[in-house]
Amino acid sequence: MPRDAQGFLVPGVISPKRPVPASIPRPEYVGRSGPRRHDRGDVYSAADIELIREAGRIAAQAVELVGEAIRPGVTTEVLDVIAHEFIVANGAYPSTVGYRGFPKAVCTSINEVICHGIPDDTALSDGDIINVDITAFKNGMHGDLSKTFIVGSVQPEVELLVERTREALERGIKTVAPGRQVNVIGRAIESYAKRFGYGVVRDFTGHGVGASFHSGLIIPHYDAAPAFDDVMEVGMVFTIEPMLTLGTPEHPGIVDWDQWDDDWTVTTKNKSVTAQFEHTLAVTERGADILTLP
Repeated sequence: MPRDAQGFLVPGVISPKRPVPASIPRPEYVGRSGPRRHDRGDVYSAADIELIREAGRIAAQAVELVGEAIRPGVTTEVLDVIAHEFIVANGAYPSTVGYRGFPKAVCTSINEVICHGIPDDTALSDGDIINVDITAFKNGMHGDLSKTFIVGSVQPEVELLVERTREALERGIKTVAPGRQVNVIGRAIESYAKRFGYGVVRDFTGHGVGASFHSGLIIPHYDAAPAFDDVMEVGMVFTIEPMLTLGTPEHPGIVDWDQWDDDWTVTTKNKSVTAQFEHTLAVTERGADILTLP
């Protein structure tokens, strides 16, 4: 069982990469060491936004389907199979498969894993939380989201962390408006998280998405002003994906992290539980249009 004596996660056994039908178009980075430089900007036409929405809807439906399967005893490998098969059945490519060497269709991040957990033979336990992060690629566009699920019954403080992380995302989305700098998003998220002494992960951020999986546009989840002063424009597309942790009484708000030897799995250094929610959205004249709804 891939947990240590204290119940913390350790690397499990990863199965071989699953095939994607040859008929499904691949993102340009598949089979290469990394993606090409993004040079088209982050503002999209109405027609392109609808293509992003189509990819986002497939990804969102996959997240919900995976969520229905989450229960104690289920492995993250099983969750990956569910998502992979659903995405390809809908004529889309699982964006993470082959992205900088990532082998699976889903990032499954349990408890102290902040992000980028690789599905393996780890079985979920009662009291866990798990973030399911899925991106789908179709018609040349990516749609990216994540959602944290509760496994069985959890401690009250963990349940509150999950609820409040969802609320932090909503508060970030509500700040979106043309003419504002993107750093207002993180200001709203961090000010809310500070009420509860939660840590806000700084080193993993939201990002531009669409024609590229990650465009280079950075959306911080903390108050980064005056840095990250890109101005939002109508048609701009990006993700917001706050990652909050319970933190510690000695160091509220501070999140240090470690990375496993797989070069992907990121955990809180102090093993504090962490939650995340994410949507892809487009800036409109009136605010934000969420593109990753099922």
